[in-house]
Amino acid sequence: MYNGLIGIVLILLVVLIAAYPLGNYISRVFKGEPVFTDFMRPFEEKIYQLCGIDSRHEMDWKGNAKALLRLNAIFFVWAFIVLVTQGATGLLNPANIVSMDPFLAFNTAASFVTNTNLQHYSGETGLSYFSQIAVVLFLQFVSAASGISAFALLLVGLVKRQSALLGNFYYSFVRSATRVLLPLALLVSLLLLLAGTPNNFSEPACYVNLEGDTTVVAMGPVATITSIKQLGTNGGGFYGPNSAHPFENPNYITNVIENISILLIPVALVFAFGFYINHRKLAVLIFSVMSILFIFFVVGAIYFESLGNPLITKTGVMQTNGSMEGKEVRFGPILSAFWGVSTTSTSNGSVNSMHDSQTPLAGGIYMLDMMINAIYGGVGVGMLNFFLFILVSAFIGGLMVGRTPEFLGKKIEAKEIKIAVLVILLHPILILVGSALSSHLMTVNPENGWLSNDSYHGFSQMLYEFTSASANNGSGFEGLADNNAFWNITTGLVMLLGRYIPIIGPLAIAGSLASKTQFQVLKVLWMPPVWHLVLFFWV
Repeated sequence: MYNGLIGIVLILLVVLIAAYPLGNYISRVFKGEPVFTDFMRPFEEKIYQLCGIDSRHEMDWKGNAKALLRLNAIFFVWAFIVLVTQGATGLLNPANIVSMDPFLAFNTAASFVTNTNLQHYSGETGLSYFSQIAVVLFLQFVSAASGISAFALLLVGLVKRQSALLGNFYYSFVRSATRVLLPLALLVSLLLLLAGTPNNFSEPACYVNLEGDTTVVAMGPVATITSIKQLGTNGGGFYGPNSAHPFENPNYITNVIENISILLIPVALVFAFGFYINHRKLAVLIFSVMSILFIFFVVGAIYFESLGNPLITKTGVMQTNGSMEGKEVRFGPILSAFWGVSTTSTSNGSVNSMHDSQTPLAGGIYMLDMMINAIYGGVGVGMLNFFLFILVSAFIGGLMVGRTPEFLGKKIEAKEIKIAVLVILLHPILILVGSALSSHLMTVNPENGWLSNDSYHGFSQMLYEFTSASANNGSGFEGLADNNAFWNITTGLVMLLGRYIPIIGPLAIAGSLASKTQFQVLKVLWMPPVWHLVLFFWV
């Protein structure tokens, strides 16, 4: 128990100490100011040259949105083609893994291009090494860079005055990949390698276990994929059990490293927000509100997991070590519960335990975390989501004090609020419509075999799946049999809608705010943090 608590304190301290300077660095990268990674500039210029892109050409919000969607559409098509042909091409496929079914390939391509990484397949048996690199690894970089770049465009819109231009998506996209994600991924990969995570292209290894059975163990570029999986809030595992697998997360040290990686960039982007717009107090306030909710959820999840399974306790058997169902002994209930809150607060979706088997209220906390979808959040888009809540809160706060609603000295009008509210409402709509449809189909045909549990928990499995897809999280209550046409298509569509509309909406708002004159800062922003928390929950 004490090891778990020490690990949590260590993780939070490292994240807090590292995130502030990292946020300053990211802000300088977006602004084009001198940074130590300027040696990457020739490589970046070569990319622009080969792609025929003028990175200095500024575009309005529509031009930037089109660039983002066009580039991500290319990534989607590429991923789909690789997945449906991996068996035929035979590239880096020593295990002779077959090609994906088109429905599963659609879901997988949509999942990784949207930074969701919901997996309806088992990584080591569903993908060749080439697919792991050309689809999983590649998309984990570019999907994260897309989210960070969208956030960078929002920052430009907040500081611009009387201009319809928001900078250049390609410029911030490439810089997000080369100056932020790549250096951190190299560092984390090295740390994981030193701590025991494998990284090779060897054929699957065979050995005889203690029971005399021959077991096949998949190998591959595990450390490389795991590093960007966590840093980019992607979450897609090389192995089916994800970071519960002893190769993907071998020990206590790797667990701490990976959990730090999950939280680091999302928290750093909150501080980057303050540095870029030159309002550090506002960034600290946002971080405080997010952290209050985060700590509240952490305490709740740890408490319920430490109590043990209530049905077992009810029989008079005391679970002195807490609930160990679905957990790894090397992590225990405390580090498993903390990881569960971390991964659902950041839209990461990776797991070091099975959420489906955790206590009911802990599982409920994870779902609530994804339903809010703005506590730290995924890289870039977490702050985009929280910005919408800030905008609506500032609008309400301005009306409450009898002033013209303003944010950072720019007037908030009906157009911005309509866009913000529509985007905010999209998330519950996708969850409710998907859950209602799947529940109806289960009622009509209860023999379809989707659910491993009847009644309430069975419904929770379906609700969790659509909540995770809409929040671009990717974790799941794994008792759900989701590799079929219905779940592959519906969750694929939900992931696409839940990713791109919440990006396009804030870009449109940023374009509108950029064209306005800055005149007076909204006083409601400096209310005590508790009132911001009240407004946040009320919205």
